[in-house]
Amino acid sequence: MIRRHFFLVVALAAVVLMLGVGGFKLAFASKETKGGGGGGRATAVTQTVVGERSFTDRIEVLGAAKGRQSVTITSNTAELITAVRFTDGQAVSRGQVLVELKAEAEDAGIAEARARLAQAERDYKRWKTLADKGIAPRATAEQYLAAYETSKAAVESAQANKLDRVIRAPFSGRVGISDVAPGMLISPGTAIVTLDDTAVIRVDFSVPDRYLETLRIGLPIVAKPDALPGETFQGRIAQLDTRIDPTTRALKARAEFPNASGRLKPGMLVKVAIDQGVRTSVAVPEAAVQFEGEQASVYVVAKGPKGLVARRTDVDTGITEGGFVEIRSGLKTGDKIVADGLNRIQDGASIAGGKPGQKAEAKGGADRKAG
Repeated sequence: MIRRHFFLVVALAAVVLMLGVGGFKLAFASKETKGGGGGGRATAVTQTVVGERSFTDRIEVLGAAKGRQSVTITSNTAELITAVRFTDGQAVSRGQVLVELKAEAEDAGIAEARARLAQAERDYKRWKTLADKGIAPRATAEQYLAAYETSKAAVESAQANKLDRVIRAPFSGRVGISDVAPGMLISPGTAIVTLDDTAVIRVDFSVPDRYLETLRIGLPIVAKPDALPGETFQGRIAQLDTRIDPTTRALKARAEFPNASGRLKPGMLVKVAIDQGVRTSVAVPEAAVQFEGEQASVYVVAKGPKGLVARRTDVDTGITEGGFVEIRSGLKTGDKIVADGLNRIQDGASIAGGKPGQKAEAKGGADRKAG
């Protein structure tokens, strides 16, 4: 009985001792946290000094590329193809024959019209001579003159019909891929081949009317095609529309880009950028800025009761360019901020040591998870 009570007393003493040690540790840890000073596992962050950087005010919009002149070659009559005078992707000049259609009937029509013209000319000359001599009435000679003029018009009409059987390039450019071949019957409106003048590429785009004062003909512009990442093309604004769309409140503009290399293709989706000017502003690395909704903030390195601490500071941001964010307000040149590892610290976290550009250690508040 005495032995049983002895073991109970020993067990109770052990429990009390454990509770006492645990309470002491919690109290000590809480004291350290409030003091911002010593304990806790260190977290590596980097400090940086806020400086100034040049930023370019830029308007960026999307547009579709097209050739200076683009057309789909078609026929205006139903007929058999007798000859194809181009190859896929060939550069052609204005007036060059592309396709010839069957034209036996037209050739016969021209021969007939010419024969009628020759006869009408002979008749007119004979009656004109007689009229000049006073042998025949002048009215009869004038009737044969009208017949002669009609025959000339008939020849021109027959030749025009023959021209419809020869399809030529309306301007210089490069043809696309075609499926036509001799012996194929085409109908009016059937696509024969595309023709594009790509020496200059045009891009039409719309810009909000608030930029109306910025836009002008001749303004330099930069194109960045999605299909050619990393490549840029220099051009200029060639035309501005005369009206602003009342629905979108946007102005249509047209830019032109020299394309001697042929890298730009009609139909490409192109991002065009218009530079409005360059200004110098306070800037910080993108990694140093934390966004929550529309509010941005940084952690400023400040002096605390027992050393340096990270103070969360709201900032007003501008544009982002080259990995840096423009700061319109909230920071000034020379301020020190935490450059990265923002998810590992909280407002008021102690920062032990570290110089700008070097690793610093966040303690205390850094050990608590961000809420």
